[in-house]
Amino acid sequence: MRWALVKVSLAVTAMVVVAFAVPLGLVIREMARDRAFSNAEREAAAVAPALSITTDRDQLERVVASAGSDAAMAVHIPAGDGSGALDIGERRAAAEDIAAVRKLGRASTSTVSGGSALLQPVALSTGEIAVVEVFVPESEVTNGVGTAWAVLAGVGVALILGSVAVADRLGVRMVRPAQRLVEGAHELGEGKLGARVPEEGPNELRLAAVAFNSMADQVVQLLANERELAADLSHRLRTPLTVLRLNAASLGDGPAAEQTRAAVEQLEREVDTIIRTARDAKPQTAAAGPGAGCDAAEVVRERMAFWSALAEDEGRTWRVAGADRPVRIPVARADLAAALDALLGNVFRHTAEGTAFAVDVHNGEDAVIVLVSDAGPGIPDPERAMARGRGSGSDGSTGLGLDIVRRLAESTGGDVRIGSSVLGGTEVRIWLQLDGRERAPRRRGHRGTVRRRRGPGRLTASFNRPRSLP
Repeated sequence: MRWALVKVSLAVTAMVVVAFAVPLGLVIREMARDRAFSNAEREAAAVAPALSITTDRDQLERVVASAGSDAAMAVHIPAGDGSGALDIGERRAAAEDIAAVRKLGRASTSTVSGGSALLQPVALSTGEIAVVEVFVPESEVTNGVGTAWAVLAGVGVALILGSVAVADRLGVRMVRPAQRLVEGAHELGEGKLGARVPEEGPNELRLAAVAFNSMADQVVQLLANERELAADLSHRLRTPLTVLRLNAASLGDGPAAEQTRAAVEQLEREVDTIIRTARDAKPQTAAAGPGAGCDAAEVVRERMAFWSALAEDEGRTWRVAGADRPVRIPVARADLAAALDALLGNVFRHTAEGTAFAVDVHNGEDAVIVLVSDAGPGIPDPERAMARGRGSGSDGSTGLGLDIVRRLAESTGGDVRIGSSVLGGTEVRIWLQLDGRERAPRRRGHRGTVRRRRGPGRLTASFNRPRSLP
């Protein structure tokens, strides 16, 4: 926009300068020509009185010498009664031009070598017509024209440069607020809620800045209200959690009682984490800095140990593969645990008792893949199931659990895919990018599968990995 304004100003100013400078230059040239011929006419007029009195050569030579330069003036007297033609000075004009002026009786100009000649007719006392020739050199006709044209050119260039400078300042005054508005919008889009735009510049941009700042304040207020609401709703869970904790304490000893108490304690910790996060408005997922994150294998083993008791109660066959060695991922431990709990909870919630399931961890050079598979009825519409607030359409399905998993994967540059497992049920693949780069689209035909190992009750997951990880 700034350079467009400068270009328009340059073009307009250049046209104006040309429109005025060219005619003015021509006028200056004509004025110089008129001045030179006016001087020649005055010199010729100074000789006319002497010609009307006498035609004596000596006297006329003295008059010509006093009127102008001998080299620039000549007098041509025709032959009269008893006298021959008389030429005083150097004749430059052609004889035909002199005869034409004598015949017509009015002044004329003739082009000669090195300039022009003014031919002025003068009546003699004898009735004959003499012609006074005044030579006007070309240098006198163009005297001062070059200097005047140079001055005009300098003035034109100065006007053009001045207009460009003014247009540039005006463009900066218009463009800078627009750039700040764009930068503020980008910062706000990146999550920098403190981004504001100076309310300055032209009226339209100033009003846009005012509207942007008002919108940013409203966004901050809405997010603050949302965080307070989340914290308040989470705080309301404390009362039923307290009851659960008291009831769990009265269950006595035993594996089931210990697991129930551990689950209640974990639930209390999760509620506290939600409240703190909502109050502080800090993201839970992205772990910054080298060495941050967690061991995915350790988290998988821990969560599978928790869910294994319920799996045994329901007669489910389960299997963990790839979790026997450390697998570092750039996400927080609590976030990965929440994602695994969401997926495993979906298995127990939406499949019948006795349905087998498996969890597999694959560690690549630049990505880690976690597969959660089951032998349930499957998900007929995976895209709908991934939609937050909609779910698969079955009772108790809202899509919030899968949304947690999706946000976890996308925080690393990865993604989540839902497909069919070899067990006949659902397979959820979590792709966790290790270097934070955006992953290229997956090739068709490469998806996670689950197959049964030889021997009863043993499941393992395997991943048909592409030739190269993106």
